[in-house]
Order: sequence, then C-alpha cells, then structure tokens
Amino acid sequence: MHIWVDADACPVVIKQILFKAAARTGLSLTLVANQAIATPPHKNIRSLQVAQGFDVADNEIVRRAQAGDLVITADIPLADEVVSKACHALSPRGELYTKENIKARLNIRDFMDTMRASGIDTGGPPPLNQSDRQAFANHLDRLIAKAS
Repeated sequence: MHIWVDADACPVVIKQILFKAAARTGLSLTLVANQAIATPPHKNIRSLQVAQGFDVADNEIVRRAQAGDLVITADIPLADEVVSKACHALSPRGELYTKENIKARLNIRDFMDTMRASGIDTGGPPPLNQSDRQAFANHLDRLIAKAS
C-alpha cells in the first residue's frame, strides 16, 4: 500500500501523524501539492510538487493511485474517484470514504455548494479537534494493519 496525501489543505498535525506512521511501518508516503512541502529525511517519505491550477494535484493522485493504495483527502470528488479505483480514502477528520457512503457524501457536498452559490452562508467546517485527530489515527492504524 502506498499512501497519497492531497497535501495543499492537509492540516500539519495530520501530516505529522502520517510521517510517524510511514517512518514506523516503512510504507511509502507521497505528499502531492501545488507548492513545495517539507518532509522528514526518510527514504520512503517524499513530496511531489505539481503545477499550479485547479485540481492539478487531485488529477495527479488519481493518475498514480492504484487499487489498495490509501488516499488522504478532504476533497469529496477526489475521494469518489479513488474509491472507484478500489483505493481506500480517508479524510483528515477520520472519516473513511467507502463505496457505500461516497455518493451520499458527494450529494451533500454538491447541495452545500449550490446553497453557497445562491448566496447562503453555510459557514465552514469546524476546526480540527482532538477527537478528529484520534479518529484519523485509529482509522489509519486499522488500514495499515489490514495491509500488512
């Protein structure tokens, strides 16, 4: 299993959890972003800088991810694409996207986008909290254990 991270908006604390997990397990970890991302000096951890532009990083992850890989993203359309490729997808809040729940999540996302476009202030997501970080770490550990 290779771990791919949609790194442009990934919280630092989640990246740190991923760095520790990759160093501990030896799994390959690649952070994909439109900007340079610093990574620890481990041979299995790297960053990939892609060109600026809408969905360029997402498209690169979709292109490179293979069945069984894990993609870390809060981007629902990206999660939908990789789940359809038989990848695992996990949000930084610890939500595991699956074939069973991704279409509903995509519909909610599209509905909220329509509301925002019509001028309704829907607010943003709440700040990442300790239970979100714990949920993320727990799901990550389970996925890594299944892959081993």
